[in-house]
Amino acid sequence: MIHVCFGLHDKTGRYSKFTGTAMCSIFDNTASAVTVHILHDNTLTQDNREKFIYLAGQYGQLVKFYNVETLCADKTTEIRECFSRVDNTNFTIATFYRIFSPFILSEEIGKVIYLDSDIIVTLDINELWKIDTGDKPLGTVWSYQISLSGVVKAEDYFNAGVLVMNLKALRDKEQAMKTGLKFFAENPGHERWLDQDLLNYCFASQAVKLPLKFNCQVQYHARPIKEVPGRKIYHYLGGREALHLQMNDPFNRLWMKYFIRTPFFDEETIGRLYAGFQQIHVGLKNSMIQLSAVMSGKERAFFTVPQSLDVVKKIFFIRDDEEIIFAENQESLKKLLDAMKNSGGKKVFFIMLMNFPFNLLTQAGFAAGKDFVNGFEFFSEAHGVPLNSYQLIKEM
Repeated sequence: MIHVCFGLHDKTGRYSKFTGTAMCSIFDNTASAVTVHILHDNTLTQDNREKFIYLAGQYGQLVKFYNVETLCADKTTEIRECFSRVDNTNFTIATFYRIFSPFILSEEIGKVIYLDSDIIVTLDINELWKIDTGDKPLGTVWSYQISLSGVVKAEDYFNAGVLVMNLKALRDKEQAMKTGLKFFAENPGHERWLDQDLLNYCFASQAVKLPLKFNCQVQYHARPIKEVPGRKIYHYLGGREALHLQMNDPFNRLWMKYFIRTPFFDEETIGRLYAGFQQIHVGLKNSMIQLSAVMSGKERAFFTVPQSLDVVKKIFFIRDDEEIIFAENQESLKKLLDAMKNSGGKKVFFIMLMNFPFNLLTQAGFAAGKDFVNGFEFFSEAHGVPLNSYQLIKEM
């Protein structure tokens, strides 16, 4: 029997679909018997619980549930005391549930594969299961997201989204975990990746290094679009935010392939998807109305890099008499601020620079939608900017 574990916190009731989709991909590609262990809290709804059971049943597999709030109340309290920002980030307390698995799962279970929910498995999970970690507590895959500089060697730092957990060894390491918690409590600011940093602090030098194919980390902003997904474990770093590109993206299509096979893809999902498209349509109309109001009696000005000038001119039909400020060096921002100040509110500045720090403009007293706008919001697929479908994925 192969044992696979997920942690789940689902305050909206709509995150469970990611766990379900990951489960489906495992079941669909694995011939062996699998038991999925879901470590959850009180946010798991009865409806979603039944969908997990139905999904496993469709493949003749098993799923078991463990309420962490009941079983590990003291441990979650300790975590919150040591990692005060756990409830104020993109992470949730569920990211720590993996470290509870040695103490929650039956002592008869000596090993478990832990997976994040933002994962698709396209290989037989038995390939990972049969790897022997010996007396080492973890089997891990290296991560490019290096953290804990000066504490953990860069070549040892691993991503915690895929772990082969030697539960027998880990049950004897509780004191090491407490030492790690004490370190982060006394050294705030080191815990960039929360539980991942804790696990690295405790076990980075003791982990068995696994082949990269078992945690192929797919970045949402630098994805190999032309790559054909192979037999690997794909980790969509950034979770649901990673599913933001067009559906001609092979990795989005891969995720959707398994999602539509789950009971989480139902008539309510389709209804929310339709409502999401309506919301995008209404938002576009409102943006056009707002821009019309903003531009009333005002002139345009543009802030862009020189190499994009021809494209920006073509898209916005820039006239020769309209002001253009080039983003070339550190002095360029000062030029922009001076130009905005000198305009006396008579111009709207279109900022055509990716990852521009708009907060610097608001801190200088300028108002978004009045004194400046993000010019990229007016780009479309025809301009090489794909539809950001993140909100649709979220609604589903």
